[in-house]
Amino acid sequence: MALQYFPGLVAGVDEVGRGPLVGNVVTAAVILRPDHPIEGLKDSKKCTEKQLFVLHEQIQAQAICYAYGHATPAEIDQLNILHATMLAMRRAIHALPVPPTHVLVDGNRIPPELAMTATACVKGDGTHACIAAASILAKVARDAEMLALDQRHPEYGFARHKGYPTLEHRQALIDHGVLAEHRKSFGPVQRCLET
Repeated sequence: MALQYFPGLVAGVDEVGRGPLVGNVVTAAVILRPDHPIEGLKDSKKCTEKQLFVLHEQIQAQAICYAYGHATPAEIDQLNILHATMLAMRRAIHALPVPPTHVLVDGNRIPPELAMTATACVKGDGTHACIAAASILAKVARDAEMLALDQRHPEYGFARHKGYPTLEHRQALIDHGVLAEHRKSFGPVQRCLET
Protein backbone atom coordinates (compact mmCIF):
# COMPACT_ATOMS: atom_id res chain seq x y z
CA MET A 1 0.00 0.00 0.00
CA ALA A 2 1.38 3.41 -0.97
CA LEU A 3 2.05 5.85 1.83
CA GLN A 4 -0.31 8.81 2.00
CA TYR A 5 0.93 12.38 1.48
CA PHE A 6 -1.04 15.41 2.67
CA PRO A 7 -1.29 18.91 1.19
CA GLY A 8 -0.29 21.85 3.31
CA LEU A 9 1.94 21.99 6.35
CA VAL A 10 1.16 18.63 7.95
CA ALA A 11 3.92 17.27 10.21
CA GLY A 12 4.47 13.63 11.05
CA VAL A 13 5.96 12.71 14.43
CA ASP A 14 7.45 9.44 15.64
CA GLU A 15 9.75 8.17 18.38
CA VAL A 16 12.54 5.63 18.73
CA GLY A 17 13.89 4.24 21.96
CA ARG A 18 11.05 3.55 24.36
CA GLY A 19 12.23 0.01 25.12
CA PRO A 20 16.01 0.36 25.67
CA LEU A 21 17.60 0.45 29.11
CA VAL A 22 19.96 3.28 28.24
CA GLY A 23 20.08 6.64 26.50
CA ASN A 24 17.56 9.21 25.30
CA VAL A 25 14.19 8.58 23.78
CA VAL A 26 14.52 10.36 20.41
CA THR A 27 11.72 11.86 18.36
CA ALA A 28 11.56 13.55 14.98
CA ALA A 29 8.96 15.78 13.33
CA VAL A 30 8.89 16.16 9.54
CA ILE A 31 6.88 18.19 7.04
CA LEU A 32 7.20 16.67 3.56
CA ARG A 33 6.49 18.18 0.16
CA PRO A 34 3.42 16.39 -1.25
CA ASP A 35 4.57 17.23 -4.79
CA HIS A 36 7.97 15.57 -4.20
CA PRO A 37 7.29 12.01 -2.97
CA ILE A 38 10.34 10.13 -1.73
CA GLU A 39 10.88 6.87 -3.57
CA GLY A 40 11.03 3.78 -1.36
CA LEU A 41 9.90 5.59 1.79
CA LYS A 42 8.61 3.18 4.45
CA ASP A 43 8.51 2.51 8.18
CA SER A 44 12.06 2.50 9.61
CA LYS A 45 11.49 -0.98 11.12
CA LYS A 46 11.16 -2.37 7.58
CA CYS A 47 14.39 -0.77 6.28
CA THR A 48 17.81 -2.30 5.95
CA GLU A 49 20.67 -0.24 7.37
CA LYS A 50 21.63 0.86 3.86
CA GLN A 51 18.03 1.89 3.04
CA LEU A 52 17.85 3.85 6.29
CA PHE A 53 20.85 5.99 5.40
CA VAL A 54 19.73 6.59 1.80
CA LEU A 55 16.22 7.58 2.90
CA HIS A 56 17.62 9.68 5.77
CA GLU A 57 19.63 11.75 3.28
CA GLN A 58 16.67 12.11 0.90
CA ILE A 59 14.30 13.19 3.67
CA GLN A 60 16.72 15.82 4.92
CA ALA A 61 17.30 17.11 1.38
CA GLN A 62 13.65 17.14 0.24
CA ALA A 63 11.53 17.90 3.31
CA ILE A 64 10.08 21.36 3.86
CA CYS A 65 11.60 21.09 7.33
CA TYR A 66 12.36 18.67 10.15
CA ALA A 67 13.39 18.81 13.78
CA TYR A 68 14.38 16.49 16.62
CA GLY A 69 13.33 16.15 20.23
CA HIS A 70 14.92 14.23 23.08
CA ALA A 71 14.08 13.19 26.60
CA THR A 72 17.06 12.22 28.75
CA PRO A 73 17.38 9.18 31.00
CA ALA A 74 16.92 11.49 34.01
CA GLU A 75 13.66 12.83 32.51
CA ILE A 76 12.52 9.29 31.72
CA ASP A 77 13.19 8.24 35.33
CA GLN A 78 11.39 11.30 36.67
CA LEU A 79 8.35 11.31 34.37
CA ASN A 80 8.11 7.65 33.20
CA ILE A 81 8.74 6.57 29.61
CA LEU A 82 5.29 7.49 28.27
CA HIS A 83 5.33 11.07 29.57
CA ALA A 84 8.98 11.51 28.60
CA THR A 85 8.11 10.38 25.05
CA MET A 86 5.26 12.91 24.91
CA LEU A 87 7.69 15.62 26.10
CA ALA A 88 10.24 14.67 23.41
CA MET A 89 7.53 14.70 20.72
CA ARG A 90 6.34 18.13 21.82
CA ARG A 91 9.94 19.39 21.71
CA ALA A 92 10.38 18.11 18.13
CA ILE A 93 7.09 19.62 16.94
CA HIS A 94 7.76 23.02 18.51
CA ALA A 95 11.34 23.01 17.16
CA LEU A 96 10.15 22.88 13.53
CA PRO A 97 11.34 26.08 11.77
CA VAL A 98 8.06 26.18 9.82
CA PRO A 99 5.11 25.68 12.21
CA PRO A 100 2.74 22.94 11.00
CA THR A 101 -1.00 23.54 10.72
CA HIS A 102 -1.71 19.96 11.82
CA VAL A 103 0.29 17.09 13.30
CA LEU A 104 -0.04 13.34 12.75
CA VAL A 105 1.37 11.45 15.74
CA ASP A 106 2.33 7.79 15.52
CA GLY A 107 0.52 5.80 18.21
CA ASN A 108 -2.66 6.26 20.21
CA ARG A 109 -1.80 9.41 22.21
CA ILE A 110 -1.29 13.07 21.40
CA PRO A 111 1.30 15.11 23.33
CA PRO A 112 -0.36 17.70 25.57
CA GLU A 113 0.03 21.46 25.13
CA LEU A 114 0.56 21.50 21.37
CA ALA A 115 0.14 24.82 19.58
CA MET A 116 -1.86 23.20 16.73
CA THR A 117 -4.40 20.44 16.10
CA ALA A 118 -3.22 16.82 16.03
CA THR A 119 -4.41 13.31 15.23
CA ALA A 120 -3.13 10.08 16.78
CA CYS A 121 -2.48 7.42 14.13
CA VAL A 122 -2.00 3.84 15.31
CA LYS A 123 0.64 2.23 13.04
CA GLY A 124 0.85 5.56 11.23
CA ASP A 125 4.44 4.84 10.17
CA GLY A 126 3.00 2.25 7.78
CA THR A 127 0.33 4.50 6.26
CA HIS A 128 1.45 8.15 6.38
CA ALA A 129 4.59 9.30 4.56
CA CYS A 130 5.39 12.09 7.01
CA ILE A 131 5.30 9.68 9.99
CA ALA A 132 7.43 7.12 8.14
CA ALA A 133 9.95 9.89 7.41
CA ALA A 134 9.95 10.91 11.09
CA SER A 135 10.55 7.29 12.13
CA ILE A 136 13.61 7.11 9.86
CA LEU A 137 15.13 10.38 11.10
CA ALA A 138 14.57 9.38 14.74
CA LYS A 139 16.00 5.88 14.20
CA VAL A 140 19.19 7.13 12.52
CA ALA A 141 19.66 9.81 15.19
CA ARG A 142 19.22 7.41 18.11
CA ASP A 143 21.43 4.75 16.51
CA ALA A 144 24.15 7.41 16.15
CA GLU A 145 23.84 8.19 19.87
CA MET A 146 24.25 4.48 20.67
CA LEU A 147 27.33 4.22 18.44
CA ALA A 148 28.85 7.22 20.24
CA LEU A 149 28.10 5.58 23.60
CA ASP A 150 29.65 2.35 22.32
CA GLN A 151 32.87 4.26 21.56
CA ARG A 152 33.03 5.39 25.18
CA HIS A 153 31.94 2.06 26.71
CA PRO A 154 32.69 -0.77 24.24
CA GLU A 155 32.32 -3.44 26.93
CA TYR A 156 28.51 -3.01 26.88
CA GLY A 157 28.01 -3.79 23.17
CA PHE A 158 25.75 -0.81 22.44
CA ALA A 159 26.65 -0.85 18.72
CA ARG A 160 25.09 -4.31 18.47
CA HIS A 161 21.97 -4.14 20.65
CA LYS A 162 21.36 -0.34 20.62
CA GLY A 163 20.60 -0.39 24.35
CA TYR A 164 17.74 -2.89 24.23
CA PRO A 165 17.56 -5.41 27.11
CA THR A 166 19.26 -8.29 25.31
CA LEU A 167 20.98 -11.06 27.23
CA GLU A 168 24.34 -9.47 26.31
CA HIS A 169 23.28 -6.09 27.68
CA ARG A 170 21.83 -7.51 30.89
CA GLN A 171 25.02 -9.50 31.48
CA ALA A 172 27.15 -6.39 30.84
CA LEU A 173 25.12 -4.55 33.49
CA ILE A 174 25.95 -7.30 35.99
CA ASP A 175 29.63 -7.46 34.97
CA HIS A 176 30.38 -3.73 34.58
CA GLY A 177 27.67 -1.92 36.54
CA VAL A 178 25.24 0.88 35.74
CA LEU A 179 26.33 3.90 33.68
CA ALA A 180 25.12 7.46 34.14
CA GLU A 181 23.26 7.04 30.81
CA HIS A 182 21.22 4.06 32.04
CA ARG A 183 17.55 4.49 32.92
CA LYS A 184 17.52 3.80 36.65
CA SER A 185 13.75 3.22 36.80
CA PHE A 186 13.84 0.31 34.32
CA GLY A 187 13.67 -3.13 35.96
CA PRO A 188 17.01 -4.72 34.94
CA VAL A 189 18.90 -1.52 35.81
CA GLN A 190 17.02 -1.06 39.08
CA ARG A 191 17.83 -4.64 40.10
CA CYS A 192 21.55 -4.05 39.46
CA LEU A 193 21.46 -0.97 41.67
CA GLU A 194 19.80 -2.94 44.47
CA THR A 195 22.42 -5.72 44.57
